[in-house]
Amino acid sequence: MRIVSATRDVDAPADRIFELIADPSRQPSWDGNGNLTSAEVGQRVRAVGDVFIMTISTGDRRENHVVEFEEGRLIAWKPSEVGRDTPGHLWRWELKPIGPALTRVTHTYDWTGLTDERRIPRAEANTGDRLLASIDRLAALAQT
Repeated sequence: MRIVSATRDVDAPADRIFELIADPSRQPSWDGNGNLTSAEVGQRVRAVGDVFIMTISTGDRRENHVVEFEEGRLIAWKPSEVGRDTPGHLWRWELKPIGPALTRVTHTYDWTGLTDERRIPRAEANTGDRLLASIDRLAALAQT
């Protein structure tokens, strides 16, 4: 399956959860895939077209091109090697408030457009369990 997602209700307001996602420097603290090691402070995502840079577990840097954005509700990006076109996979976070301090969080990895055959084994390793692990870690941070 080339689209994998996980959903969980989190006991925290959507804006608090969104801040943890939209600030790349916070992402390594909740990444359930073990892919991210660091990102410089000051790259807070604010709009479609923004690009933020992460260092991944291999030590390489990745540009992340924001392709969907709605403040407090939706953010999605396509990663690429620095200075290269995106190979076509996408990470998406959707937040739906279902109460003042309760949010339905959906995390999706979509690799239907992946064009780089070398990346397919890594794409296949991104299971629903790994996506849920990211939501669980994000929830632990947002609920404190």
